[in-house]
Amino acid sequence: MARTLVMEQDVRHVQRRTVVLLSVAQVFSGLGTGSTVSIGSILAVELSGSSAWAGAVATVMTLGASAAALPLASLAERRGRRAGQVAGLSAALAGAVLMVLAVVSGLFVLLLLGSAGIGVGTAASLQARFAAVDLAAAEHRGRALSTVVWAVTVGAVAGPNLIQPGAAVGAALGLPPVAGPFVISGAGLLIATVILFTGLRPDPLLLARQRAAANAAGVFPLAGGAPAGGAPAGAAPATDAVPAVAAARGSLSRGLRAIRGSRTALLAVAGVVAAHAVMVGVMSMTPLHLQHLVEGPGPHAGHVAEGDVLVIIGFTISLHIAGMFALSPVMGWLTDWAGRMETIMIGFAVLIAAVAVAGFGQSSTAAVAVGLVLLGMGWSAATISGSTLLAESVGQEARVAVQGVSDMLMGAAGAVGGALSGLVLGFAGYLGLNLLGGAIGAAVLAAAVVTRLSDRQSAPA
Repeated sequence: MARTLVMEQDVRHVQRRTVVLLSVAQVFSGLGTGSTVSIGSILAVELSGSSAWAGAVATVMTLGASAAALPLASLAERRGRRAGQVAGLSAALAGAVLMVLAVVSGLFVLLLLGSAGIGVGTAASLQARFAAVDLAAAEHRGRALSTVVWAVTVGAVAGPNLIQPGAAVGAALGLPPVAGPFVISGAGLLIATVILFTGLRPDPLLLARQRAAANAAGVFPLAGGAPAGGAPAGAAPATDAVPAVAAARGSLSRGLRAIRGSRTALLAVAGVVAAHAVMVGVMSMTPLHLQHLVEGPGPHAGHVAEGDVLVIIGFTISLHIAGMFALSPVMGWLTDWAGRMETIMIGFAVLIAAVAVAGFGQSSTAAVAVGLVLLGMGWSAATISGSTLLAESVGQEARVAVQGVSDMLMGAAGAVGGALSGLVLGFAGYLGLNLLGGAIGAAVLAAAVVTRLSDRQSAPA
């Protein structure tokens, strides 16, 4: 019993340390994404010579994150979370360097390659939330996951504000001013990479597997991975106790099979993917809608300063980002206290309310802003609870592959939502775009309610 108590204390210490390390790394790595989003469209137009390429950087980033999700998950499954995180952040660091080179050389293709690298880093940052729950106790998983998600807030807010400090850095280094923010981003990504490379030991995923294998064998591993009391004679090492699936590790087909085999996993993925598609679709078209709303048509058309329009748009998007990340700890607590499925339902109820407020209040900048805040909050609740539920809905042997598939689909949904939202806006207007988002949210909410009622009916009395 004493050895078991020591083991549990050690694991709790490793878990707390893991969450702290991941959170600190998220702060520094978030600078890269924030800078790229804030000035990427400007650079794209400048280097390509055409405004038609304004959205290229954001699109390539999103596609890069989606394409990298499964390979990074496969790497983590083979070699641990540390390897996956370091690989993703290293790619983002290379992307930041390419962004600087793109500015210096004026080559548009380098800008796109750099954006893809930053996107790979985004995929790693997303998967960090799953690393936070590998060793977490069931009653604390939502809070652990949400803490790492919340840490993104700092980088997301600081990144867009690096333009002026970055210009000074660029000038000091003899670079064009617009390259300076990417120098700061690269420094942040380097710090994050070093933190995780040196500090994420023992690896939370590998240790979780060792514990599961040792528990199955009737022994208890210490934090360093050695079994308490020694392994039984002839037993395989803990790291080899999990059945080998090397040929199919991280594969799309295996992840999809595992998801289809679990009703709760299917709902969790549907929740995460749908929430992201609705959020990106509405959010990406809101600046354009606000521009048309503030500048005209109407009696004051053409009498609003461009700076005022940008202030309104920037303030609204900032509130939206705050809704997405600032309340993450609250959503994590709600996930643990109310339940995973219940919080998914709450998240989609808030999403539906968000699109209703923004859509029917489309003629008011205040109503649109309130709708965007609610949109961020609904996304946060659905994503945190859905990610937590997903981590619990499949076996250890398929968990990382399933998480990789979920992030891949999440990124793809964001890319599709962003691409199609402009077409929907053109055909159905801002109200129609929000109503479509509401219909998607209502479908997932109904599925969650049906699943929850079915689970209660099938539960033993």
